[in-house]
Amino acid sequence: MPPKQTFVPPDTTTALPGLPFHVGAKARETAMAVLADEPRELFRVLMHGQESESTLLVARHVLEAFLTRGRKLAEAGRPSGDFAGAVAALVERARDELAPRLDELSAEGPEVRAEILRQRGVLGLLAGCWLDVVSQPATQPAVVVNELFAQHFVLRGGGDARGSARYRRSRALEDAGAALGDVAAADFLDQARARDLTILLGCFPLALAVLPANFLPEVVGVHYASYALGVDDRMLGTSPPLPEPDLRALLAEYARLASDDELDRVFAAVVLTLALERQHVAMLGELAEFRRSQSLESKVAEIIARHAPLAGRQHGTIRVGGLSLVDIFGHFGRAAGQVDERALTTFLTEFRESPFLRARPDGDCAFLAAIRFGGPMFGIFAETEARALAEWVATVQAGERPDIVVPPNTAGDAHARSWRDAIAEARPADIVVSEEEPADHREFFYRLVNIENFPNTLPLAAARAEKCFQEAEILFEHGAGGYYTDASFFEYSPDALYQRAERIYWEKLVDPYRPLTEIPDVDEVLFRQNTYHLTYLIDGAWLHRLGRTGRQERESDAMLFAIYADEMGNGDVRKNHLTLTRRALASMGIDLPHIRDAAFMDQDDLPDDLYGFALQQLCMCLFPDRFYNEILGYNLAIEMFGSGEMRLHEIQKLRHHGFDDCYEQAHLTIDNFSAGHAKQAADIIVSYLDRVRRTSGEAAIAGEWRRIWRGYASFAYFLEQPLLKEIATAGPAGETTAELVL
Repeated sequence: MPPKQTFVPPDTTTALPGLPFHVGAKARETAMAVLADEPRELFRVLMHGQESESTLLVARHVLEAFLTRGRKLAEAGRPSGDFAGAVAALVERARDELAPRLDELSAEGPEVRAEILRQRGVLGLLAGCWLDVVSQPATQPAVVVNELFAQHFVLRGGGDARGSARYRRSRALEDAGAALGDVAAADFLDQARARDLTILLGCFPLALAVLPANFLPEVVGVHYASYALGVDDRMLGTSPPLPEPDLRALLAEYARLASDDELDRVFAAVVLTLALERQHVAMLGELAEFRRSQSLESKVAEIIARHAPLAGRQHGTIRVGGLSLVDIFGHFGRAAGQVDERALTTFLTEFRESPFLRARPDGDCAFLAAIRFGGPMFGIFAETEARALAEWVATVQAGERPDIVVPPNTAGDAHARSWRDAIAEARPADIVVSEEEPADHREFFYRLVNIENFPNTLPLAAARAEKCFQEAEILFEHGAGGYYTDASFFEYSPDALYQRAERIYWEKLVDPYRPLTEIPDVDEVLFRQNTYHLTYLIDGAWLHRLGRTGRQERESDAMLFAIYADEMGNGDVRKNHLTLTRRALASMGIDLPHIRDAAFMDQDDLPDDLYGFALQQLCMCLFPDRFYNEILGYNLAIEMFGSGEMRLHEIQKLRHHGFDDCYEQAHLTIDNFSAGHAKQAADIIVSYLDRVRRTSGEAAIAGEWRRIWRGYASFAYFLEQPLLKEIATAGPAGETTAELVL
């Protein structure tokens, strides 16, 4: 009998129900210290600390500050009628308004233009980060989320990092002489010479990237306004990565589904984004004007101030004006703005008269000789800095002695102070300080799905995942006895991995298959399926946080993203595996609340004693940096399990009873070991360990590999219950293992 083709209404969610944000007292204390710190520290925490409880609270405060301003700017109310058309017209007016100023900035001289582009590059290279984890268990398979993910897929180059919008912008910056490194690099802001306003405006999208599920309307508004306005493309001369009609179609679809309150939120986010872009373009204009009017003496003073804090003790025997350079440079702090202007002016005045600048018979001088190739200071100054110093020395030798005035660079400072005050004063009303642990597996599952609202659960999740990884290592010795897996440990080599994977594929998954001669009754089939459904409802979750902004430099990152995109139907909601799960459930007469809803904790269709498997997957996926290796191994195990005997038997049983087999069939197709996800998962591990070998040496592979394989073992740990029961008879270690599984 062919499977039933059951119609499943689409998930039309456009915003999640508002929930409080639960944080621990210590995390709150840490977050408040970060919020009171310098903008650079705020940026660093939001970029690097996304696995930390306190970072989620920092993000909530930053969003409160910015979105409160957005609501005030939009107090006049959103336009009535065609929402998408009205918003598009508003953005188009802003684009026309900014175009002449952007063209003027693009026409600046090479050095000024390069500095402007580096400054703007901070925001340009962060663009789209708000989509990094908009697709997650709490939001999928909503229609709007899938449409956003489809555009995210385009921005990510369809899984090819070299085709991504961020890569193209990086290349354009490089071609313009304004190259910047990776946004997560420790010196990224230093490379850009980022002003405080630039840094703070960058904190807004980074905060949105931390909490996208709670601020889905704002994500839609920021996404449309940023890419439709196109400031970065205009300045770089690049083509828009997303055509405006595609952006408008997404906005129109959202407007069709959303409530009035949600559209108000989208509109406020659009208005805010336009205001922020105007602020930054104005700051770029101030910066250009400062550079154009800057005297040569001022340029040299700035160069010296930039390098003086790093001079250290290298100049201990050198004296200028009777003072050692070590003492003079001790007045210069490393942080921006920590410059003793009087000490700087005094130094330059004395330096002009020193023998270091005195012309020698060949026209050269000791200082210029020192900074050229072969000199003790070669490589200290950038090429543009060296040119400015040489020009200045020439004027000194020509007898010019203008007053040394060091005008401060104040570009954007007024707006930066305003934003710093707003962030410091922000007090979100939905923060709850709580150390309470979940009462049971159901509540733990609920919190993990809604992790944005339960940051206080992150330490519990990390501890549980680590405990499971450690205890799963028992299968390093006994894993060969698994029915579907072989987690026994072996020394890594690419050939050894491929051979083990192929042997598992054929000997444990494919070759044992024989068609069932007797089909179980419908109740038994439904019970068996229900043991799988909890994990089917979080399909792909183990990968959803990998490859975020600042974590896309490895070949394996793009490959993992491509697999996750497949699981989500590449943005096509009909092919999304969570949609297929819902379709299969509907054919069985099972109608479950969404897993993000509190009502899911009370459902009685899925067995209570199988939450452990889903919990482990949700725990480890929240730590894609900490558990990257383990996720690689888990990915191999789960993708291989998609093929073979179990899947074929389930298809046979479902078809016999007239149930929809779409989910089982999809995995049987895409998870094959010829070119499908199973083979790709092995390729990803080889790619990652090859990078380890090239960057850290052969000796580093062993430790990395052990962690990868315990990730594989952690999957087998839950799957191979009969084997674990056998091991449990051997002693205390087995008993502990059996207890955690249940």
